[in-house]
Amino acid sequence: MIRTFDRYFISLFFKKLLILSLIFFSLIFILTIFEEITFFSDTDSNFYLPFLVAALDVPSALLEIFPFIILIATQLFFLEIIKKKENELIKINQLDNFYLIKILTLCAFVFGILIILIYYPFSSKLKFTYFDLKNSYSKDGKYLKHHGENGLWIKDEINNETYIINGNLGKTNYLENVFISKFDENFELIENISSKKVDISENQWIIEKPYIFRNNLQIKLENDVIIESHFNIKKINSTFRNLYSFNIFQLINAKKENELLGYSSQDIDLHLLKIGTIPIYFGIMVIISSIIMLNIRKNKPYIFHVLLGITLSVIIYYINNVFNIFGLTDKIPIYLSVFFPIIFLSIISTIGLVRINEQ
Repeated sequence: MIRTFDRYFISLFFKKLLILSLIFFSLIFILTIFEEITFFSDTDSNFYLPFLVAALDVPSALLEIFPFIILIATQLFFLEIIKKKENELIKINQLDNFYLIKILTLCAFVFGILIILIYYPFSSKLKFTYFDLKNSYSKDGKYLKHHGENGLWIKDEINNETYIINGNLGKTNYLENVFISKFDENFELIENISSKKVDISENQWIIEKPYIFRNNLQIKLENDVIIESHFNIKKINSTFRNLYSFNIFQLINAKKENELLGYSSQDIDLHLLKIGTIPIYFGIMVIISSIIMLNIRKNKPYIFHVLLGITLSVIIYYINNVFNIFGLTDKIPIYLSVFFPIIFLSIISTIGLVRINEQ
C-alpha cells in the first residue's frame, strides 16, 4: 500500500524529471535549429520547415542524455527535500536512507521500461521522418529513396542526368547485383547498366565489367566503367545506419537479414543491448546521485554536489563511449562493452549503499 509521503516523494521525483527533460529538450532544440536553418537556407522550402525538422530530431538526441537527466533530477529532488527538511519524514516513520533510494530507483526503473515500450518507438519514427525530409531537401537535390527488402534504392542527378540505382550493400565497400537506369533531363530513358559488383568506396563509382542496354541492344564491356556520384559508402551508411531511426522490431529484422547474408551485426547488437539495459542504467544513476547527495556536509554548498554530479555524468558518458568503440572494433566482446561499465558502476553503487545505510 502506497503511503501519503510515498506518493509525495514519487510525484516530486517525476516533477523534477519532467522539468529537466523540458529544459534539455529546449536547449537541444535551440542548438539544432541553427544547424537546420543553415541547411535549408539554400533550398526552396517553407519557413517553418527547419523548426519542424529540428523538433523531429530532438527526441532521439534527448534519449541519449536521459541517464544524466535522471542523475541531475535525483540531485534536485534531494536538494528540495533537504532544504525543506522533508527528509525528516523518513526518520519520523522510523525508516532509513535506503528506503528513499529504493523508491527513487524503482521509479527510475519503471521510467526506463516506459522509455523502451513507448518513447523509443515514437522517437525512432520521428528520426526516420527527419532523415526522409532532410534527404529530400539536400542542397544538390539528390537523395536516397529507400532501403528495404528490395535492397538499396538511390536517386542521383549528375550533369542533368538522373540515375535510379538499385543494389544490395556488400560486406565491404561494394554494391552488389546493381541495376542502373539513366534518364535525360526530360526523364527519357538513355540506357540501363547492370553489374554484379560496383565499388562505391569513393564518389567515383567503379562499375566492374557491366552490361549496357541501349536501343534494344545488349553490350558486354570487358573494362570497368567509372561514373561520378554524390554518394559513397560512408554517406549511405551514415544516413540509413543511424540505428536510432529503427524501432526494435526493425532492428531485429535487420540483424536477421545480416546473418542470412553473412554481414556483421555488431552495431545492431550494441544498440539493442544499450536500449535493453536502459532501466538498469537509470537505476544505477539514481543510486550514484543519491549517494552524492546523502553525503552532503554542512561546510559544502549544494552547488558543489550538483557540479560533482554533472562531472560524473560526463566521465560516465565518455567511459561508455570508449567501451562501445572497443566492442565495435573487436577489442573486447560486444556484450562486455555494454555490461562492463554497468557492472563497474554497480559495484561502486553497492559500496556506497552500504556506507549510506550505516549512517
